[in-house]
Amino acid sequence: LFVSTGLAYDAFGSPRPNEYFTESRQEVPLITGRFNSLEQVDEFTRSL
Repeated sequence: LFVSTGLAYDAFGSPRPNEYFTESRQEVPLITGRFNSLEQVDEFTRSL
């Protein structure tokens, strides 16, 4: 019941299965830079 109602996603802050990939971004978001990782995370979150 906890998982089927979506409360687990809200409680733990994990994305729902339909939120992993958007229409504009179909690949897995990988952080590749050591020094510009925050910029990459910001870029990924802006595209959501």
